[in-house]
Amino acid sequence: MSTITTKDGTEIFYKDWGSGQPIVFHHGWPLSADDWDTQMLFFLSKGYRVIAHDRRGHGRSSQTSKGHEMNTYAADVAELAAKLDLRDAIHVGHSTGGGECARYVAQYGKGRVAKAVLIGAVPPVMVKSAKNPGGTPLEVFDGFRAALAANRAQLYRDIASGPFYGFNRAGAKVSQGVIDNWWRQGMMGAANAGYECIKAFSETDFTEDLQSIDVPVLVMHGDDDQIVPIADSALLSVKHLKKGTLKVYPGLPHGMCTTHADVVNPDLLAFFKS
Repeated sequence: MSTITTKDGTEIFYKDWGSGQPIVFHHGWPLSADDWDTQMLFFLSKGYRVIAHDRRGHGRSSQTSKGHEMNTYAADVAELAAKLDLRDAIHVGHSTGGGECARYVAQYGKGRVAKAVLIGAVPPVMVKSAKNPGGTPLEVFDGFRAALAANRAQLYRDIASGPFYGFNRAGAKVSQGVIDNWWRQGMMGAANAGYECIKAFSETDFTEDLQSIDVPVLVMHGDDDQIVPIADSALLSVKHLKKGTLKVYPGLPHGMCTTHADVVNPDLLAFFKS
């Protein structure tokens, strides 16, 4: 397996296929690099170098007791990018990975990053507050934490079989393989990492990160996203970006990169080539 060892001794697993302009994929909670298989195969066939890592505590990376917050997540990516000497890279983040992507590009991307994409991403900030009245109440995330601590396996099964892919919608084409693969990835990771990452993705404010990014950013979001509601995420994020473009997908779910890869992948390719 390919890994790097970070300054604090954490092993970060990564995939690195092909050559050409690098695309770095940042996965969502509580998944792994495997969630990007469809995109990695597609862009490998188009002549790109495709890279995806397992966030610390997730997948095949070290199950650490610390560092489960966005500053460390972004720093881990910076160490990976430096190790692989990535230049002119495109960074693509989904959900929690969208927050990680935004923070990495803002804080470490100067001279290394050409473009970025945020897909169903958590920025600017998810949790409801006086400054973010349209956000999701903290009690919802407390409920996730309680359910994870009580029966992580069942929580993950419920998310994968329901709102993540829109499989709870009337007429949805349900794939048991997709559900099983989501559950497999989630259960590979550490329980403490999954638990603490809920705070990281819900309470981190990425407003300043978005405002400081000076490369083109494509913001993609399904308007039937039941995990990261579009009104308090993509529709706000694009307003903070200097060079942001918003693309809304009517009726598509949070996991649209899997359920509608035939729609998402060509749009990504067009943005990469633009």
